Amino acid sequence: MTARFLALDLGAESGRAVVGEFRDARLAIREVRRFANEPVRYNGALQWDILRLWQEVRGALDGVRDSPLASIGVDAWGCDFGLLGERGNLLENPYHYRDSRTDGVMQAVTALVPAERIYGSTGVQFLPFNTLYQLYAACQQTPLLIDSAASLATIPDLLNYWLTGELRSELTIASTTQFVDLRTRSWATDLLAELSIPTRLLPPLVEPGTVLGKVCEVASKEHRGTRVVAPACHDTGSAVASVAAGRRRAFLSSGTWSLLGTELREPIVTERARVLNFTNEGGVCGTTRFLKNIAGLWLLQACRRGWSAAGQDYSYDELMTAAADDRHAFGSLIDPDCPDFLHPGDMAASIAAFCRQTSQAEPSGPPAYARAVFESLAFKYRSVLDALEDVTGISFDEIRVVGGGARNRLLNQFTADATGRPVVAGPVEATALGNIAMQMIATGEVSSLDEARAVIERSFPVERYEPVNVELWNRQYPRFREYLELTCA
Repeated sequence: MTARFLALDLGAESGRAVVGEFRDARLAIREVRRFANEPVRYNGALQWDILRLWQEVRGALDGVRDSPLASIGVDAWGCDFGLLGERGNLLENPYHYRDSRTDGVMQAVTALVPAERIYGSTGVQFLPFNTLYQLYAACQQTPLLIDSAASLATIPDLLNYWLTGELRSELTIASTTQFVDLRTRSWATDLLAELSIPTRLLPPLVEPGTVLGKVCEVASKEHRGTRVVAPACHDTGSAVASVAAGRRRAFLSSGTWSLLGTELREPIVTERARVLNFTNEGGVCGTTRFLKNIAGLWLLQACRRGWSAAGQDYSYDELMTAAADDRHAFGSLIDPDCPDFLHPGDMAASIAAFCRQTSQAEPSGPPAYARAVFESLAFKYRSVLDALEDVTGISFDEIRVVGGGARNRLLNQFTADATGRPVVAGPVEATALGNIAMQMIATGEVSSLDEARAVIERSFPVERYEPVNVELWNRQYPRFREYLELTCA
């Protein structure tokens, strides 16, 4: 018998629907729909076009007709949310995490409640777009809207609500809010009360692998009655669920964002972890994802968008091939997490300005910009890996790269060279696979996370990259560290 599952995976640039077919202890997948996910400017704010995304989700469901589905699972990006009224109606479009309304809000919050108190409760790293600061900003700027809201729903929780009529918050996505006490895996209501944030908005928490309900007819006549499972609803949580990523192996989820860390049985909420700004996010089957966010391929995505607007279109493959030319080697290095890169009007201009401020030559053109991004990311991975070893006391032997960035052979080789560790790349479709893995567990097709990961490991090949030019990269690393110190990253 073949069991079929549908993973709805929504990322910050695009969404897709992937069908997984499990048969004879192997898993095969096929993409059945892909669609763009672009924010909109409305009344001066950057927001998500969530109703169009909902229509794309419904279209994906209607397009899967060849045989019944065992279940459906949704994963998406973290931190952003929608507010629902008393009848479950959406009160406004969710804000995009790169909107400027949270500028300076993190500092205002930590002036009221010390950072040590917030971290001690939630174990979550301090990022200016965390849900904590977004909701605090909303409470300050639009108090009447907050008064009229009955519930808050993260993006995947909102889509699950529209699919089933049941509003719950799955733990892995809830943990990105900075609202959850990771020790108890429950809402940190005392902390929120100190900030006068209304905890009445928070729905009940559920663990990944929970069956939320069944697809209702208004969502899909074709799949009415199909089970909806909460996988790891945070896309990184699903990506990490697809592979064994603990002990002496670090994971690197590579895409718009890069997330580097390891899987632990217990959170690490120490002062050293706070100072180094590591985060403890809820994982599947009682685990903790201990990691640090890094800007990721957003830097190149934003450059491409600017070049395209100027009439210069470059594919990722073209840029990767051109960037491999060693004439561009170590010409310009940047701190990927410089605050100026969070939501710039022109990313290439911001990178050029960083180079001028650090007495470097500006990149000479798109290939040089791409090379600068790839080299700088590889060095940032080394810096974060060193800090990860410092905090955990673990010496990591290998880096497992998952997600779309696993296709980037140049960046993978640079990562091996910069860190001096072998890099194992794949699976590329880790997020959809981890989503499906938790559906397989929830529906009884496999008995454990280990079994699900073993199915994925034998079903999808990986590529291995050995360190080659370690000494060359070692000579350049002190220069990169100087730029980190200049930006206090």
